[in-house]
This record gives sequence, C-alpha cells and structure tokens, in this order.
Amino acid sequence: MEQKSLFDNRDLNSPLASRLRPKVLEEVAGQKHLLGEGKILRQLIEQDQVSSMIFWGPPGVGKTTLARIIAERTQSHFVDFSAVTSGIKEIKEVMNKAELNRQMGERTILFVDEIHRFNKAQQDAFLPFVEKGSIILIGATTENPSFEINAALLSRCKVFVLQALSVEDLMELMRRALKDPRGFGNYQIDLNDDLLWMIVNFANGDARTALNTLEMVVLNGKKDGKRIHVTKENLEQCINRKSLLYDKKGEEHYNLISALHKSMRNSDVQASIYWLARMLEAGEDPLYIARRVVRFASEDIGMADSRAMEVAVAAYQACHFNGMPECSVNLTQAVVYIALSPKSNALYMAYEAAKKDALEHLAEPVPLAIRNAPTSLMKELHYGEGYQYAHDTEEKLTTLQCLPDALLDRKYYVPTRQGREGRIQERMEQIEAWQKQHRHQ
Repeated sequence: MEQKSLFDNRDLNSPLASRLRPKVLEEVAGQKHLLGEGKILRQLIEQDQVSSMIFWGPPGVGKTTLARIIAERTQSHFVDFSAVTSGIKEIKEVMNKAELNRQMGERTILFVDEIHRFNKAQQDAFLPFVEKGSIILIGATTENPSFEINAALLSRCKVFVLQALSVEDLMELMRRALKDPRGFGNYQIDLNDDLLWMIVNFANGDARTALNTLEMVVLNGKKDGKRIHVTKENLEQCINRKSLLYDKKGEEHYNLISALHKSMRNSDVQASIYWLARMLEAGEDPLYIARRVVRFASEDIGMADSRAMEVAVAAYQACHFNGMPECSVNLTQAVVYIALSPKSNALYMAYEAAKKDALEHLAEPVPLAIRNAPTSLMKELHYGEGYQYAHDTEEKLTTLQCLPDALLDRKYYVPTRQGREGRIQERMEQIEAWQKQHRHQ
C-alpha cells in the first residue's frame, strides 16, 4: 500500500477547517450556553422540536456547522443557500421544491448564510413558506438581527446568540487538530503550547482563522519525513499583523465608538486610550473618530472647559495634516485631555429643551423690539421700536425682552458647578439680578 506524504495533493484537497468540521454536537467547540447538557438549543435538537431560527455571532464560531448537524440529527434535507448570489427567483424555486418534499413527508432545513445581506423583498419571500412549514429556516448573521432582519420574519424565528470561542476552546481545538487523523494526527508536529497560544491569540475567537493559521504554519514548517518542526519564525511569517474583528459598518463599529464615548465620559483615561487604539488599529478612519471627539467636547464638557472644543478641532485638523499612523498621537492627546476635563451636559440639555419648545411653538412671533426694520413700512409697523443697544449702557446690559411672551419663564441653559461653569453660573445670576432690579425703573 502506498504511503501518502502530508504534502501529497490528494491529502490536501480540502482545508483543515473543512476536514475537522464537527459531525456531531459533542465535537462542537464552545457554545456551552446553548449546547451544554440541559441547555435550550440542545434540548430542541435532541427532542426533534427544531423551528426556524437565527444564529447571530461573529465569524468562525460554527454557525454553518451547527445548521448541518441539526439537519443530520433531525434527518432533514439540507439546503445551503447563499444570500450573496441568490435572488427572489432562486428563493421561490427552492421553496417550491421544499414544499414538494414536505408533501412527501420530508422536512427541509434551509440554511441562509449572511441573511442580513438579503433586502426586504427577498426576506419577505421566505415568509409564506416559513409560516406554512414548508421549510425550517436557519439564518446566520454577524449583524444584529433587530437591525438587519425584517420584523415580520424575525418574529417567526428564535434568535440564538453564538459567542466567540474562548482561549480554552481554541486551545482544545488546536490540540485536537494535531491529534485527529482528519487533521495532523498521522504526523509528528513539533509545536509547543506557546506557539499554539500565539495562533489562538491571533484568531481572536474565530475557529476557522485558528485552523487555517495552524495549517499554514505546519505546511511551512521544517520537514523531516513524517516529523515537522514549527518555529516561532515560521509562525511570525504567517502572522504579520493581528486580525481584529471589526466591521466599519456593522454593530462592532458602534460598540467600539460607544465604548470610547462612555470611557471619556467616565473620565477613564486608560480605557479611553485602549478603545481609541482598538478602532485605529482595526482600520477606522481617524477623521470619523476626530469628528465624534469634537461633538463630545460640546455635548459632555461644554462650558465646563471651553478649551476642550479647541483641542478637539485641532486634533481633527492634525488628522488631515498627518494621516495615519502619525495622527494617532494627536488623537490620543485630544482623548486624554477630554477624558480629564470636567464634565457637563448642560449645553446638550439646553438645546434639547429649546428644540422641544421650538417645535411646539413654531408660530410664536418675534418680539417687535428685536425685529429688523430696513424699510419704512416696517418702521410704521413698529418693527425695532423700543430696541435697546447694550453697548450704549455702562453695564453693557439692558432689560430688553428677547423671548416670545409665551416663553418668558423658560430657562434652557442651567450651568453646573463643574469647571468654569461655576463662574458662568455666577455671571448669569448677576445678569438676572441686575435685570430684575432695573426692569421696573
């Protein structure tokens, strides 16, 4: 019998990740919160009570694998459907075949990868077939289903959240790949735990990435018959840059900018720098971050430290001048300054209150005294009559009414005692007291 080499093409027709794809639930890495003993998804599968569902989770956590196992376990016809290459016509063709199978007593599990890529019309095409039981729909998505999937379809599906694999899960998977005959079990691989940990860390919870990386470093290792020696140098050649899980248009994008905002708002300098680095190193546009920092300077600091706006705008300009990676330190300076600044949302609250009144009192007339009067007719109609020019007074103050009559009691901007706002509050109190004293003189 011919002994095959590890590097014989016949042994490498499929990637390691495909060869090691779990066939039964017990082989699935991670997801113990769903597949552990007594957990809901495991019970549904074992009791053959599977209904339409959505698997939501990051790449490489086993969404497709789990769908295949469910189909096998429930003895259902499995159809792998691509959201990228299929339209409504293809959907209806598959649905009609599934309906015929149902009439013959065979269930069809329709697995739709990247279901969030379907538009509304395409998603709607599934509805009647899901409702009458022609198919069991299993959709997989990396995006938040509540944002990306039609409410009508989502209401007919149970959502299961799959988690990124832990370090322990991936280490167990790596060791199994080295021992399993479907992997490298027939070969002696010199690969210590330190190097395995580097692979696992690089994979960032993604089993497919971990297995693909392992396969790459083994195939590029030093060969001596059936013995393969993998060095740190081999590994570093395959991992020249950490792959960060980040989609600039997806939920993780909003999660990270939210983390940066909330860290700065909480005056946590260390966390603010970390989340900034996470975004920049994942490829985020520095100008996007700079714009959000500019907004933050007014929304969360405002008059408590007016210079925060100057620093934020300067950082935005620096990003224009320098670009990445040089502007990273400019943004760090701005983020640190803003995180350490006294906090006040008084300006934000002021505008929101004024906006509410502006929308509810759209017809309130501008007081005549502060209307402009460029024509004689306007003067005859008393436009500008009674106007008081503040610069003509010693105090630079007047008792002029500038709000409409219906809103005279409104106070939109209410300063806090944070930072410079304490002095601003004192100044506002002085102005109010002076106007009250002189209003009836």
